[in-house]
Amino acid sequence: MPKLTPFYENVRSHYDLSDEFFALFLDPTRTYSCAYFEHDSMTLEQAQLAKVDLSLGKCDLRPGMTLLDIGCGWGSTMLRAIDRFDVDVIGLTLSLNQYEHVSGLISQLPPGGRTAAVRLQGWEDFDEPVDRIVSIGAFEHFRRQRYDTFFERTARLLPDDGRMLLHTIVGHSKALLDAMKVDVTREDALFLRFIMREIFPGGQLPERDQIITGAQRNGFWVQNIESLQPHYARTLDRWARALESHHDDAVRLASEEVYQRYIEYLTGCAENFRRRLIDVQQFTLVKSHTGSHGTHR
Repeated sequence: MPKLTPFYENVRSHYDLSDEFFALFLDPTRTYSCAYFEHDSMTLEQAQLAKVDLSLGKCDLRPGMTLLDIGCGWGSTMLRAIDRFDVDVIGLTLSLNQYEHVSGLISQLPPGGRTAAVRLQGWEDFDEPVDRIVSIGAFEHFRRQRYDTFFERTARLLPDDGRMLLHTIVGHSKALLDAMKVDVTREDALFLRFIMREIFPGGQLPERDQIITGAQRNGFWVQNIESLQPHYARTLDRWARALESHHDDAVRLASEEVYQRYIEYLTGCAENFRRRLIDVQQFTLVKSHTGSHGTHR
């Protein structure tokens, strides 16, 4: 099989825009994925930490384990895992800015505690045993022709009792949207093209069943699937309002064109989640060594 090269350029074209620009609308932990609003009164930062806790809680972490974070972003899940679950962590990112930011955070950790490492590396190049895997908001960049390889490799890295929490936006087939009675317009198609060209080049949304079948074919069973759809609409609303309130700073850091592009992206995606055109789901994948497969919600 030919060696797979991680999609460095596609990822960096988005995430290496400017850390200061992203800080204008993200919460202080710079968690760039769907938050989890357990209570209406939650701040965005509280809801993001609640999402991280929800995700890590599904990993069955125990003190001293090693957790691999595939697509670690600006490091919030890594730091939370050390703090709350007393584990060692390895984070992978393709973004230079994120790598430098997380390296700085790691350098500030107290000596003698759990170890943390961040690598400028894709999962395609990682081949060390770990106890648990978490991947939040990265699967959208992997592309469908690599799903089987991804699941095969992650299953191989894990022990017999291993598990992976996979958090990803999912798209729906035309047949499923019709069955859900969700109308798709020409404007929806144009917005999708805008996202793929202007925001996430090379991105591709998986469908729920592609994840289920890919995981099951390659050594996992799907223990649980949880949708956070309304939470993402709310997260995007918060991001858009925050960016609007920092218009002048955004233009200074990037440009009016980039500001308008991001407002269109954030508000349009929020509307797509509200209309149920897309979903965001957490898949709890448990390594299968009994041969039994199954799913439940």
